[in-house]
Amino acid sequence: QVQLVESGGGLVQAGGSLRLSCAASGRTFSRYAMGWFRQAPGKEREFVASISWSASSTYYADSVKGRFTISRDYAKNTVYLQMNSLKPEDTAVYYCAGSTARYRVAADAGDVGSWGQGTQVTVSS
Repeated sequence: QVQLVESGGGLVQAGGSLRLSCAASGRTFSRYAMGWFRQAPGKEREFVASISWSASSTYYADSVKGRFTISRDYAKNTVYLQMNSLKPEDTAVYYCAGSTARYRVAADAGDVGSWGQGTQVTVSS
């Protein structure tokens, strides 16, 4: 089982940027896909981005494509989500997810084995 700890959330104005970090420990970080999900108040959790075990493949929700970038640092056992051009509709609690698959995290989170505690991102208009 992997333990995930997110950081980097906060309050930002529309058009601004934030970088979320997710530090992983407890198993071989490099062997599995990692991802980010978010949940806004009153809404269901939704997929945001995924990165393969080798970092050769990335996947994004249409709503964030071109604005968000997922990456991973093997030396630091950390996955990042760089968020640019933020919009008020990006406001949500963002969760880091550790998959049991190697190539991508399923958008329905069906293969997620570990979740972080979540970090709040608030974008003001």
